[in-house]
Amino acid sequence: MQHEFWTVTCAVLIPGTLLASWIDYAQRRVPNWLNLALLLCGLSTQAWFFGWSGVGAGLLGMLVGFGLLIVPWMMHGMGAGDVKLMAAIGAWLGPMLTLYSFGLGAVIGGVTAVVMILSTGRLRMACVNIGLIMAKCSSPQTVFSEAHSAKSFGTTSQLLPYGVPLTVGTLIILAAKTLGCWGI
Repeated sequence: MQHEFWTVTCAVLIPGTLLASWIDYAQRRVPNWLNLALLLCGLSTQAWFFGWSGVGAGLLGMLVGFGLLIVPWMMHGMGAGDVKLMAAIGAWLGPMLTLYSFGLGAVIGGVTAVVMILSTGRLRMACVNIGLIMAKCSSPQTVFSEAHSAKSFGTTSQLLPYGVPLTVGTLIILAAKTLGCWGI
């Protein structure tokens, strides 16, 4: 039953997250209809293959995915679609693989951001923006304000559609899981 679950997961989650990535790249948003469809399909598939324990694992994975990104969203550092995408991914992967997927996506996103900064010659402005973010985080009055939000940097930075690295991280974890790599 495990093998069949991961086959269905790959058949739905791969095209679903690739679509989310494409839309995020093109429009800088991940639509609610897509996140909701992925979430409900994930929970339904968990229920079909594993019953209530699958639903529990899916819900826990959803909460992990949501919990990892809700604070950055509250700080206006990313869009809500990315938070919901990670929650939907969690419904499929369960808590531990969601954590791995996020961690890998975060590393990929960080490396991508550095490459984007260096390739566009915006290192100085990126350092200024990092200073502004650090100042924002140093005060309880401003940490969750819109001051120095990702959108406020406008032309001084190039925004990274975070659904893309989240998808790449998820695809690598799915490949590792289905190929039996790293004990995942």
